[in-house]
Amino acid sequence: MARAIRTYSLADRAAAPDFSIRDQGSVTRITEAHRHEYFQVQLNLAGRTTQHIAASRRPLGPGGLSFVLPYRVHHVPHPPRSRFYILSFNLKFLRPELDVHPLDLEDVPLAQAPELAPFLFQEFLDFSLQGQDLAAAEAACRSMQAENARRRYGSTEIIRGQLLWLLGTVCSRHERALQAQVARKGQQVSRRDALARVMRHVRENLGGRLQLADAAAAAGLSPNYLAHLIKKDTGKTFVDLVTERRMEKACELLAHTTQRVGDIAATVGFADEAYFTRRFRQRYRQTPTQFRRHAAA
Repeated sequence: MARAIRTYSLADRAAAPDFSIRDQGSVTRITEAHRHEYFQVQLNLAGRTTQHIAASRRPLGPGGLSFVLPYRVHHVPHPPRSRFYILSFNLKFLRPELDVHPLDLEDVPLAQAPELAPFLFQEFLDFSLQGQDLAAAEAACRSMQAENARRRYGSTEIIRGQLLWLLGTVCSRHERALQAQVARKGQQVSRRDALARVMRHVRENLGGRLQLADAAAAAGLSPNYLAHLIKKDTGKTFVDLVTERRMEKACELLAHTTQRVGDIAATVGFADEAYFTRRFRQRYRQTPTQFRRHAAA
């Protein structure tokens, strides 16, 4: 059984409801994979680590940046003597006019919100700033941290402007790689890969107890995001999808083997033969024995 993955809100991690910035001296470190309802950016200044974003692993060295979408399972370890800034903010802070659910951000045209590109393609690319760009980014983080501590009239606009400058600079310095990902529609590839990992997990565990949380962990996704993804791509719930695969496998075994119906039921995850027969009949309007007889005719 996979360990439950915690989802954090900004209220759990920050004093303000829309934006937070912390450094290595003020952040409360999370040592396990987790997800949160908000965006996260980490600017790494010293120390080398490996960041885990969904099912990918990417290096994060000095000058490196990490971009995490809402609800994306991730873990970024902080080695000893590391230095960094972590920025956390919700969509309304970044783009007040963008009315979209966080789980649908991959469907937002990048021409409408180009600063989303690093978040969408973090699983495929490594992002970093060097030299004057890195120095300016560090200065912007210091300024955002000071302004966030004041929280006076106009602070939100000042911080948002500096945040958009940081995101825009990253996009500008990685324009070619980002445009290539856009051309290849990397977010659709990521979605297909995630669903493929889910279906492989379902196939390999068809005879056991299949739960959404376990399938999500196998794919490196959050249960909420996986349920949303399955519904969006197939129109089905996770339970519907599992039942469909179980019945398909049962039909295959009934048609091509001489296994007893009770053994087939157990193979596809039904502990009770009578319940399996009832569900099979509901779906195919015939019993497993009748299906086998017709398949052999």
